Amino acid sequence: MSITTEAELAGMKKISEAVAFTLKEMRKFAKPGISTKELDDYGGQILNDLGAKSAPYLTYGFPGWTCISVDNEFCHGIPSEKRILQEGDLINIDVSAELDGFWSDNGGSFVIGNDINEHQKLVEASRDILHKAIHNIKGGVRISDIGFLIETEAKKRGYKVIKNLTGHGVGRSLHEAPHEIANYRDRFNQTRFKKNSVVAIETFISTSSTYAETLKDGWTMVGNKGGFMAQHEHTIVVTEGKPIILTEMNEIWN
Repeated sequence: MSITTEAELAGMKKISEAVAFTLKEMRKFAKPGISTKELDDYGGQILNDLGAKSAPYLTYGFPGWTCISVDNEFCHGIPSEKRILQEGDLINIDVSAELDGFWSDNGGSFVIGNDINEHQKLVEASRDILHKAIHNIKGGVRISDIGFLIETEAKKRGYKVIKNLTGHGVGRSLHEAPHEIANYRDRFNQTRFKKNSVVAIETFISTSSTYAETLKDGWTMVGNKGGFMAQHEHTIVVTEGKPIILTEMNEIWN
């Protein structure tokens, strides 16, 4: 969407703070020994208390309030009573929701407990690259140039990017134009970021895969060549200068 009034900006701030707070609290709650279903129910209750409705559930009938992916799962992981978090697991939580007709999206990967499996370096790469990408976005910048920046930064650190997972426009629904904000230079995408537009910027940084494939459950995605992936995501408003980071409260950069 494009922000045209103060009321629209206030609406986007309210839902963005709801998803950001939910993600922050879920990150604190996640620990070895609990199931991903417990973690999801905890997040779902927070959204409910804030008057927000789960976006993946509303939009796609997703079997959970949030997407929780663990270890070799890249994204869209289904919360399960059988999946018990272990020390050193790489986990990704993606929280998106609707409130009063406005939609927002954010997510982050992190390590459960101690980094015994050495995933922290990948997590930090994804987080730092998102920070750099967002702070290079303003009205008029080519979307493909931000993709090039993300892929270049990933390669510098010895990582790859997932080419079929992208950021996207958001605001009046979960996915809006621009529909593909890729993590690489898409030569066919000539579109530019527009001032006052709302977009969800995501990094998909991987150890060995370049494409994500859907498992038989119809939701969970894994890498075409295995390995691990870290994702971080903020919803922002594009300006002529420094973007407004609507989901900053999630503290994924802290």
